[in-house]
Amino acid sequence: MVSSSAMAKPPFASRLHLVWVFCIAIISSLAVSTSFAELQRLEHAAKRDDGSLSFLVVGDWGRRGLYNQSKVALQMGRIGEQLDIDFVVSTGDNFYGHGLKNVNDPAFLESFKNIYTAKSLQKQWYSVLGNHDYRGNIEAQLSPALRKIDSRWFCQRSFIVNAGIAEFFFVDTTPFVNKYLVDKDHNYDWRGVSPRATYLSDLLQDLKQALNKSSAKWKIVVGHHAIRSAGHHGDTPELISLLLPMLKAYNVDMYMNGHDHCLEHISSVDNPIQYLTSGAGSKAWRGDIKRYNNRAMKFYHDGQGFMSVKLAGSDAEIAFYDVLGRVLYTWKASKQLHSTM
Repeated sequence: MVSSSAMAKPPFASRLHLVWVFCIAIISSLAVSTSFAELQRLEHAAKRDDGSLSFLVVGDWGRRGLYNQSKVALQMGRIGEQLDIDFVVSTGDNFYGHGLKNVNDPAFLESFKNIYTAKSLQKQWYSVLGNHDYRGNIEAQLSPALRKIDSRWFCQRSFIVNAGIAEFFFVDTTPFVNKYLVDKDHNYDWRGVSPRATYLSDLLQDLKQALNKSSAKWKIVVGHHAIRSAGHHGDTPELISLLLPMLKAYNVDMYMNGHDHCLEHISSVDNPIQYLTSGAGSKAWRGDIKRYNNRAMKFYHDGQGFMSVKLAGSDAEIAFYDVLGRVLYTWKASKQLHSTM
């Protein structure tokens, strides 16, 4: 006879773990038997003879200019002009708090077009989706109709940008995260994602093929959620389980994300990957930081700001700026020396 305690419903955390184990098993089996299409690929021509690149990275910004979004935008324009940037990378949560309602939602103008008005920012913006974007009309944010309103805007679930010296792999990370599936307080637009196991399997297989084919000097993966972070949300276990092994296997140099409303650099202690969080485009957490491995943690700032990246041959340089445009931290690396300075 089975006791009543044995038949009791397992606690929520245990049930969620079982769901995740089941999803991993399905994804693994699908990866063997399903055929896949390649990720959409864009070509971004280098404007410099030496093929070097310069770009800004900002995330978690779309608040109609509030929470210092306008001030960050002003400094992005100034630094963008100094660096003569090629483009801007947005790490998601582009429109708070519930994405866009439709393609005519005034939030697109009030949080994007009318905020980032500096001449230097009139370049292509490559954007991924965040969890707050999924709380709105996801098809609206992905619609080509927005590019007719502002040609800078390019947002897809997952895609590749080939910029010569570097290849960028933009990954839709929200469907990886279990807690959104059981979130009773918010509605998520899962159109195009269901069935989830198939969606994730396809995405991982496509990414694997793309990383394997890449011959770029620098491989950079961009997603909304952090793999490693000491911020409010912290590490994302699902990405550590499913995405990180692939990044290690195919020698990815940098993983860039938002989600945590801070600026952050964590250096991996067992491989070359640099974890770079730029999610401080508007509202910041203020003092919400977790203990983290002192060897790995290089920099953390919980105020508003953004990041710049310069790539030239085998050399890379990143810099983090605060809301006043002051340089808070810089990091340089050379792939020839395999060391940081």
